[in-house]
Amino acid sequence: MPKAKVNGVEVEFEPGMTVLQVAELAGEEIPRFCYHERLSIAGNCRMCLVEVKPGPPKPQASCALPAADNQEIFTNTPMVKKAREGVMEFLLINHPLDCPICDQGGECDLQDQAMGYGRDDSRYQLNKRAVEEKAMGPLIKTVMTRCIQCTRCVRFITEVAGVPEIGLISRGEDVEITTYLGKAVASELSANVIDLCPVGALTSRPYAFNARPWELKKTESVDVMDALGSAIRVDSRGPAVLRVLPRLNDDVNEEWISDKTRYAVDGLGRQRLDRPYVRENGKLRPATWAEALDAVAAKLTSTPADRIGVIAGDLQDAESMKAAKDLFGALGVASLDCRQDGMKLGEGARESWLLNSTIAGIENADVILLVGTNPRLEAPVFNARLRKRWMAGALKVGVIGEQAELTYGYEYLGAGPDSLKALSKSKGDFLKALKDAKAPAIIVGAGALSRADGAAVAKAAAAVAKTYKMTWNVLHTAASRVGGLDLGFIPGEGGKTALEMVKPGGVDVLFVMGADEINLTASDAFKIYMGTHGDAGAHGADVILPAAAYTEKDGLYVNTEGRVQMGQRAVFPKGEAREDWAILRALSARLGKTLPYDTLAQLRAKLFEDHPTFGQIDYAPAGGGAGLDLGAIGGEGELDSSAFESPVKTFHLTNPIARASVTMAECAAQASGAAKIAAE
Repeated sequence: MPKAKVNGVEVEFEPGMTVLQVAELAGEEIPRFCYHERLSIAGNCRMCLVEVKPGPPKPQASCALPAADNQEIFTNTPMVKKAREGVMEFLLINHPLDCPICDQGGECDLQDQAMGYGRDDSRYQLNKRAVEEKAMGPLIKTVMTRCIQCTRCVRFITEVAGVPEIGLISRGEDVEITTYLGKAVASELSANVIDLCPVGALTSRPYAFNARPWELKKTESVDVMDALGSAIRVDSRGPAVLRVLPRLNDDVNEEWISDKTRYAVDGLGRQRLDRPYVRENGKLRPATWAEALDAVAAKLTSTPADRIGVIAGDLQDAESMKAAKDLFGALGVASLDCRQDGMKLGEGARESWLLNSTIAGIENADVILLVGTNPRLEAPVFNARLRKRWMAGALKVGVIGEQAELTYGYEYLGAGPDSLKALSKSKGDFLKALKDAKAPAIIVGAGALSRADGAAVAKAAAAVAKTYKMTWNVLHTAASRVGGLDLGFIPGEGGKTALEMVKPGGVDVLFVMGADEINLTASDAFKIYMGTHGDAGAHGADVILPAAAYTEKDGLYVNTEGRVQMGQRAVFPKGEAREDWAILRALSARLGKTLPYDTLAQLRAKLFEDHPTFGQIDYAPAGGGAGLDLGAIGGEGELDSSAFESPVKTFHLTNPIARASVTMAECAAQASGAAKIAAE
């Protein structure tokens, strides 16, 4: 390996690294504004100047300079100090003195680096220039006079998000960042530019003037808006969650999160169920916990076990599903289901319902077949991974399903199961690439598996995977789905599925755990709703038990690749709401089937004992499903020739928290075209 000296300290480095990267290997801090390790190199800001020998006797931009063997790098010489002070002086020539009222205050790279590397005065006396604000939609607030033209936002939107709608126009003193045609940025990842912006030019519009960073309590947790389990930080003050930011996790979300993850949090405080309710004379009335639990216990006690059903929703934590399974199992109930969309997976090997390539490992695939999934809407951060691999020129993608804009090129192979069966007869380049592939993978989505013929579709897709030696992957849309399947939260012998339970006469008592995406209107059962929001599930309920949202409880969630992740409580539940498992524990005592745990720690110990995979925190199963019998996946049945459809129609409104969010409603209106853009 080549070696270089950084301020006299010898360090080995990988060939192809830049001088900036080598200096950081040696522990030296290099200031920068335009450079970002996940974006292409621009070399705009010149803040990262260093002195290099051998080389010309002048400072050089370390971000764009390849490191060489036996090179000497100096980061703290008088020449470097003077050069950085000069660059900072130029950057501040037109920067307004907005620090007291700028939302970036306390988190601003320009503030920090001006203190560390800048002069204590300015020799520039002329008036500062002003730049018009830009309309970037309901999420991004712009004060473009503060912009230092680092172009991080341009590079992110173009390279990572794949929606090139922000650019740099004009030249010289007139240069400015703008959106094309003045329209909002139409990407599900757009708000990541707020984190990337090193100054206060792009800030969060919904969060504007709400708080300063030093006022906030910061809690590390995981996202539940999709099945990816992105690492997040929940910032709260008092009882309110004010914002969600991404955390670094190279194995899952790198450092990006979707706009829904970031901005649906205002829905945590709206339309909340904060006290129990009992229906009397056709109307819901507020009740005490004792009244509500007694009403539920009386109904469950008087109903035969085979006439009771339990449905777990998409945002449930593993502990609540474990408590429900233990309680209703003790009652003899066989009709339990965590698949409110009717997905036909859940029996057999665990690998049959996992993304076996893993999220990070998908970057090793050279050919991918997408079946019945639109990853841009179902898992935007995962879609960015696919684009990253495609941008490297090493990925061929084929699609069977919706012909949507996925931000990368693909070969469209057909709309439904007929195209899947006829794949071997297709005439495009994809089939040839698939036959020659070294690491092919198939990704099957809920749009294929949640149909009436989902079992037959799974069998057909598995047959294709077996024929071409493809890694089997399932891309889920629900945060609770893999955890529920791992727990065996599916119908037992003689039990009904979720879709069968909600039919007229399906069951007599229906216990609904936050399941708001299934149509309950046809069911004539006595409905008990345990959830967080006054959404679809609560509208027809006979008893409402208010539960805690994901930011209000400690909980385990298993993402689509089988990685068990731990969510942390940031704030306390609203009003009289309680954690889901605690409600079930209290109910069990009234039913005479007291659960054998009194604390969350005891519940988790029981969970780990009965299901050891849950004890492997932050571990994704390795091996890519090598031992999976593809022939055992799915079931028999006739294939319906109708086209696959993604279950996500409106990206911003997929769960009760998002539907309660004002910000998500504005985004949905923008995306549907209800909100006019400037160009119109």
